[in-house]
Amino acid sequence: MIKKDFGFGTQIRKSPYFDSTVKWGATGFSVYNHMYIPRDFGDPEQNFWNLINDAILCDVAVERQVEITGPDAAEFVQLLTPRDLSKLSIGQCKYVLITNHEGGLLNDPVLLRLAENHFWLSLGDSDILLWAQGVAINSGLNVTIKEPDVSPLQLQGPKSIDVMKSLFGESIINIKYYWFIETELNGIPLVVSRTGWSSELGYEIYLRDGSRGDELWELIMEAGKKFNLQPGHTSSIRRIEGGMLSYHADADINTNPFELGMDRLVNLDNDNKFIGKDALIRIKEIGIKRKQVGMIIDCDPLEGPNTTFWPILKNNNNIGKVTSAVYSPRLKENIALGMVTIENSEIDNSFDIKMPYSNNKAKVVLKPFYDPKKNITSKSL
Repeated sequence: MIKKDFGFGTQIRKSPYFDSTVKWGATGFSVYNHMYIPRDFGDPEQNFWNLINDAILCDVAVERQVEITGPDAAEFVQLLTPRDLSKLSIGQCKYVLITNHEGGLLNDPVLLRLAENHFWLSLGDSDILLWAQGVAINSGLNVTIKEPDVSPLQLQGPKSIDVMKSLFGESIINIKYYWFIETELNGIPLVVSRTGWSSELGYEIYLRDGSRGDELWELIMEAGKKFNLQPGHTSSIRRIEGGMLSYHADADINTNPFELGMDRLVNLDNDNKFIGKDALIRIKEIGIKRKQVGMIIDCDPLEGPNTTFWPILKNNNNIGKVTSAVYSPRLKENIALGMVTIENSEIDNSFDIKMPYSNNKAKVVLKPFYDPKKNITSKSL
């Protein structure tokens, strides 16, 4: 009997770890960067506890890389982002924003510098490959832009360091937060960075040979047995606790960095040329009319994350929308991120949320909701 193949056709790609995730219990997928990503291993709350107490291994091969090389690669990468890259070292990562000519956000990738003129942009859900190739055509710069054979895994949680030492030896602790090394495991070529999308201690393991995905997955899971490593997926609960941005949910092409409170990633007081600079200077001078806030929603525990944007009302007037919401079993609160008019963005300001079956009160609180100084992710090992 031939086993039925899972999928919706060849137009949606399967990651190098796809078969392993199904074997290890993935029960639901969504599509991200034209590729399947596991979203369910049976119990999202248990996945959260696994993450914060032990460690989880996540297939995030959907974080496709845009590889930029060539004599003018450094100048070209700076053209894409308002963050100053003049001090970016080889072996270092930076969280960057990519903006269009109006200052709108196109994506918020992690940038890795592999050599003087060799960079990867590790993407959120977007078509930045096409954007970068289009920009290059008229830039006058000598660059080559492509998607390489690179597929990341995320190993996240407090025991991730124990699993990593078991795999790579004690020296792995020398990787500093937002730095990486090029290495191998059983002859499998890798890049290993101390980064992740979890607000927990963790690592990203970038596979550089897609034919060895299942082999790599099994090696890591075997090494993690004694540390209670579990297969998992990126946690909406922990992401929202950490105030982490999810592109298309919390921001889009009509959102600018200042509305998101990301001023630190916009460096305007230098001679760098980048797309959107004039617009961002203008926006900063005029001021923003809305702002992203954290909020607590007063209602029974949400059964899962929101799947639509919920209107925010004040005196029956629409003042914004809830972009991400979930119940945190640790905080025992319904926590949310949303965009509201600037005059309603002050701490303790209250309003109504128009949810699918009822209206409920909410108030503005400080974000992130947990570990605001990111001591967990950035601590010395």
